[in-house]
Amino acid sequence: MQLKEATVGPIVGYTDSKHTRLWFRGTLEAPTPDTYNRCFGALRLREKNGKWQSVMHNKMSPNFDMTAVFVLQGLKAQTQYEYQVGWIILDTELEGFSSIPDTTFVFPEKIFSFRSGKNKGSTSRSYVAGSCRYLLKLFGLNIFDDRGDKMFQSILKHAETNGLDGVVMVGDQIYADDLNFVSPDTRINEFFERYRQAFKQPYIRELMSRYPTYMILDDHEIEDNWPSNADVVDWKTLYPAAIHAYLTYQASHSPLYEVSSESRIEGVPNKLWYSFSDGLIDWFFMDSRTERSAPGRPVKMISDVQMDGLLNHLKSNKGGYKFVVTSVPMFPDFTSETGDKWMGYPEQREVILSFIKKEKIKKVYFLSGDVHCSFCAELTSQSDPDFRVYQIVSSSFFWPYPHMSASGCIIGPVKSIVEPQDYVATLRSEVYSDDNFSVIDVKKESVTVSFYDRKNKPLGGSTVLKS
Repeated sequence: MQLKEATVGPIVGYTDSKHTRLWFRGTLEAPTPDTYNRCFGALRLREKNGKWQSVMHNKMSPNFDMTAVFVLQGLKAQTQYEYQVGWIILDTELEGFSSIPDTTFVFPEKIFSFRSGKNKGSTSRSYVAGSCRYLLKLFGLNIFDDRGDKMFQSILKHAETNGLDGVVMVGDQIYADDLNFVSPDTRINEFFERYRQAFKQPYIRELMSRYPTYMILDDHEIEDNWPSNADVVDWKTLYPAAIHAYLTYQASHSPLYEVSSESRIEGVPNKLWYSFSDGLIDWFFMDSRTERSAPGRPVKMISDVQMDGLLNHLKSNKGGYKFVVTSVPMFPDFTSETGDKWMGYPEQREVILSFIKKEKIKKVYFLSGDVHCSFCAELTSQSDPDFRVYQIVSSSFFWPYPHMSASGCIIGPVKSIVEPQDYVATLRSEVYSDDNFSVIDVKKESVTVSFYDRKNKPLGGSTVLKS
């Protein structure tokens, strides 16, 4: 029984020392008038050059664009694994497909690989981060796609030479609103097609098939500066379509979903933010976009529930690194789109920063994208010399228009609701106005941040950040 190659993916998702989540897509074929054909995915796993384990099976539903997530459990830490994936259309149910003997399946030839996570006691981590990958798609044409994918070729080369524990995509993984008004996506099939085009390009596809990839959305997964221009119709039609596609392609392989006893993801999420621990680092992926308050209501970027989750996360494990992914920068302030960044929500920003200061929490790093430039910054307090948090901004993977320059950053006191203004932002690196990705190397004593351009050349020197 010949299985077909994945049409998109595979993607290695949330991974720790004992398990990982693997995602890929089959296809949708219209049923004949007399039959209903179902699509099923199959996956097999082995330690490198070892013996194949039993085949895993899953149904690929048209509700989720014929995708499926496989949860691989019982892994050994820091072990290289190989896997194969494939799909087939059969007129049966999942139980019938699962009963087919393993020897019957003929998988596509390509063998993929990934490494399981490190043990908790290991002393280093290395992540690549970035955001804002533009892929203009007008009237059925793809423009700039070659340049847009070359950044991921450079990331692959860097990872092969230096090793990599994961990839963090900080937002705007797609631009569903090409040029804001020319041909924005509004229907679920249009969003699905946008993701297929973006995720099936060769280098990003190869990267995500090898290294755990963690994603969170920003505005362009829905609409520019969402929800500032949204009307009632947008909330009822555009938003559900965009979020359903986001859940299918970006969130389904994240820690957001619980795992069933059958080693499949389950449940319907009532939030988009999530957290997980990776030894040295406690990660919190903030939803900085979809919980923003509607006009006329108290100004909030995140809900009270998410705020409580964030503060509890920061307070736990005070001695470890806390990396907070927020698609728009926490600081410094900026000269443009001031209402879209955290400076437009000074009350909640004050709550977060004051909590860190009061609880004397160290090793807090905010990781953001959005602004089409990259830099490292530091925030200190004029009233507390022991307070210090860092901001890493990594943007853009690819943006074919003018980028923000250093003059767009307001260095000095950040906007506050109290007087005198207490928090002061300073740059710790140059501001790089080029397409780039960042490499974040975390060790017990410090964090080192380096930026690289599309040709894998360093942009300036590395920046060492100590808490």
